[in-house]
Amino acid sequence: MAKRSMMSVWAGGLQRSLKQAARRQMKVGFKALGESMKVAQDSSLGGSTRKAAAPRVDGDWLSGVTLGAGGARRFKLYRPPELLPGERLPLLLMLHGCGQTANAFALSTRMNSLAAREGFMVLYPEQDRLANPQACWNWFDTASGKAYGEAGLILRALDQVCARHPVDRSRVAVAGLSAGASMAALLAIRHPERFKAVVMHSGVPPGTAHSGLTALGAMKGRRSTRSLAVSAAAMGLTPGSTLPPLLVIHGVRDLVVADDNAHAAVQAWAEATGARAGRARQQGRGKRYPMQLTDFKAGTRLVARLVEVSALGHAWSGGAKSQAFSDPQGPDASRMVWRFVSRSFDAEWRRRG
Repeated sequence: MAKRSMMSVWAGGLQRSLKQAARRQMKVGFKALGESMKVAQDSSLGGSTRKAAAPRVDGDWLSGVTLGAGGARRFKLYRPPELLPGERLPLLLMLHGCGQTANAFALSTRMNSLAAREGFMVLYPEQDRLANPQACWNWFDTASGKAYGEAGLILRALDQVCARHPVDRSRVAVAGLSAGASMAALLAIRHPERFKAVVMHSGVPPGTAHSGLTALGAMKGRRSTRSLAVSAAAMGLTPGSTLPPLLVIHGVRDLVVADDNAHAAVQAWAEATGARAGRARQQGRGKRYPMQLTDFKAGTRLVARLVEVSALGHAWSGGAKSQAFSDPQGPDASRMVWRFVSRSFDAEWRRRG
């Protein structure tokens, strides 16, 4: 009963925060989000794939299901056209935020269009509303182990796709928005050998919350973040020095997830690797919001990069204007993500530029 009450309090608090952000920061309301959630979903079981309604981009938009101890989760896969015989492509794992679906996230980020041009696959696991009423990944629920169960399901989806499609397993990265960003970072800490890069857009770093109630405090920037060594030990892992490089993108005017979390994330990565912050530099282009970039390096190796976007709220920077949690006036986060990720892959094996 107490557990149900705690989840109810968390869900209510999160819903109020999202509604406030929508009113103050977003030009598109929840009506657009509701319309995007009506897109047809695959009803097949057993991890099979078939065509599903999708953004209109050349290539294949496939749908499937993965099963595991933590239940079942649907996923969508974008596969670019004109694959060469024997060719294996990089893969970007994309984790949506609260209130989103895989389709809505693909439409908002327009990552499939970029993947078609650059030649990589994109995998979009989708949270089940039975697992979380707000469709949030339960990144915070480490005390009960629920977060780890969902991380395991995401990896099972990745393994299924790698087994069925021409994926280069040595060139896999993970990125996410909001709750998806926090889950992406959790995956990178638990399985650093699986990912060449990790991207957090508007998320909370691991080790900042362990339950629904503590997650609300963490989102508001009211909780400190444990070191990655302590977080790894809490998960029963041996701390390692092979963390994938981290890109953090965060809006200065985010009212849902305080930008203190962005600083905490890069600082945690820096402390774990002995990296130091370089001088912040300003960048701007046209009428898009300006941004400030800070690199954290261990010697000459880039460990983490912090991108703080002026005037951006809780939304994907540079996203499609027709979608909720998406701000077209921000610098193009999808391009930033791919540039960062592709540089982390072996340059010799890149398909295009």
